[in-house]
Order: sequence, then C-alpha cells, then structure tokens
Amino acid sequence: MTKRRKPRGPGQHHRLGLTVKQLFGIVPNAQIAEDWFEKIMWGVDHEKRHCGHCSAMDTVRSKSGRPMKYRCRTCKKYFDIKTGTMLQGTHIPLDTWIHAIYLAVTSIKGISSMKIHRELGVTQKTAWHLMHRIRMAMDIAHTLVGHVPMDGTVQMDEMYVGGLERNRHASKKLRLGRGAVGKTAVVGIRHNESGLIRAQTFDNVNQQNVHEFLHQNVKSGTEVHTDDARVYDNLEQQGFKHKSVKHSAGEYVKDGVTTNSIESYWALFKRGVYGTYHHLSRKHLDRYLEEFSGRHNIRAMNTWVQIVLVMGNIANTHLPYKELIADPEAD
Repeated sequence: MTKRRKPRGPGQHHRLGLTVKQLFGIVPNAQIAEDWFEKIMWGVDHEKRHCGHCSAMDTVRSKSGRPMKYRCRTCKKYFDIKTGTMLQGTHIPLDTWIHAIYLAVTSIKGISSMKIHRELGVTQKTAWHLMHRIRMAMDIAHTLVGHVPMDGTVQMDEMYVGGLERNRHASKKLRLGRGAVGKTAVVGIRHNESGLIRAQTFDNVNQQNVHEFLHQNVKSGTEVHTDDARVYDNLEQQGFKHKSVKHSAGEYVKDGVTTNSIESYWALFKRGVYGTYHHLSRKHLDRYLEEFSGRHNIRAMNTWVQIVLVMGNIANTHLPYKELIADPEAD
C-alpha cells in the first residue's frame, strides 16, 4: 500500500524555494513590507536604527508620523527607512520593490522592463529604472565576503557582446574584417571550488588587461585554466600556474583542464541577451553582468534569503534617474 505523502508546511516550502502565492502571503501590502524592511536594516527591536541624514543613533519615533516616521535628535531632521538609501524619494511601494526583487532573483535568463511593467502595474520607464537599481544591489557575494582573492583553481575566458557586422546597416558597417569588431569585450573568472563568478567589461582584451584582472581577483600561485588564445600567454611569468586546452584543435577537456563551466555561464548570459533583452548598450552592460553573476553566485540559497540579501544591499547603492540616462561621453 502506497503511503500518502504529508503536505508540506510553510517552512518546508521556504527551504525548497518560494512561490509567488507564498510571497504575496508574507508581504501582502506596503505597510507590512516597510515593517519587514525596517527589521532587516535596523534589527528586530530597532537597536541599529540610525538617521539617514547624519547616521546618528539618537532617534525617536515621531508622534504624528509626519512628515516622516522618525526624528533625529542630533540633526533635528525627520527620516524613514528609505532615507539615505537607493529608495530615497521613490514613490514605488515597498511591497512592489520586494516583488520585483523576487522576479529578478528567480528569472534565470533575466526579466525585461516590459514584463515588470505588466506584472507589477508600473510604467515601463519606472520598471526600467527600478530594475537597474536592483541589478546594482545583486552583487551579494562581494557584500558578504568582500573582494577576497580566489585561490585553488579558476577558469578564465572572454566573450564579446554586440551585434554582428553583417546585420549592421550599410552606413554603420565598420569593414575591419574581424569578427569581434564593434562588440564589447567581457572577461570572466570562475572559481572551481565555490563556483563564484566575477566578470568585467573591457574596451579591448590584451595581455595587460588580463594580467591586471587576474591580480585583482586571484591569488598568486593559483592554477588558471584557459583556452589557447594568445592573450593568456605569459601567465606563468605573472606568478600563476597556467594550463590550457586547445579549442583551435577541437580540444575541450584534457587531464581535468577545461573552461566549460565559465563558457556555460557565457551561454546563459547570451540566452538572456537574445531572448529577454535583445540588445544591451555598452553603457549599461556592467549592471547586466552584476545581475547575472549575482544571481549565479547566490543560486544555492533559498529564495527568501536571496530577497533579504538584495533588500539589505539596496542601502549601499545609489542610482538617480538622471545619472542612469546621462551620456557617458559628455563632459
């Protein structure tokens, strides 16, 4: 006789993941979301509550709640949980922020601003700004452990993001004869032991850039696996143990040496570009890399923990709309 399986309780669901229905049950409105966010930022008993203007701890609750919930006795200004964070001045309810973060951390190939616009009932412009701020807050690994250099064994590879030369309008063709021309170069490193990924854009990939990127992220003496591109030559002279596979000869795994894991990450990123975003400008590419690497680096955590970590990281980021749309080439 087959035994009936006991239904899972709420706690068991949280260990496995979090459904949309459960999320709406936990955070059903903006007030509960604000109370929850205060506990994340200031502690359950508000023991870490501080002024968003001057950071002083001598604060009291405003009797009327106006113009804001709290008042600082040091600088005499009023503040709330959003003051001094990326949320300052936002008119988006905090429960909408939490639901947007849920969609960002659970959408493995990313989520477009049009999808956020339809799901959460905000304008596409608001959704676009909202998601770029969330992307900045998704670099959780750096927040948790700092920029600790990797050791042991790492994989390193590069990719190029941008349209094909043959698809350009005739007036925009560069006609330089190289497949990567007009594209943005991205170099990534994956730590074999932890699976942690770090990626960065470059104007061009050369040995100097590769060596600097390695020294910033990897300890001397670490074993570095690459393909046979010439840009990875001379890594031994930089203090690394270098092993490679010859992709040019159809070799992808040799004696445990491979770049398959970092290349799988590139494949997922490109699926997001082609299937979700369709086009990424050079100006915003680094934030999309933060989104994909951030989601990859916290994938082993349950969904609720991921949301809490991203919400907590929002206090450390700032991205005004004017800065988001500013021309990077302008003075």
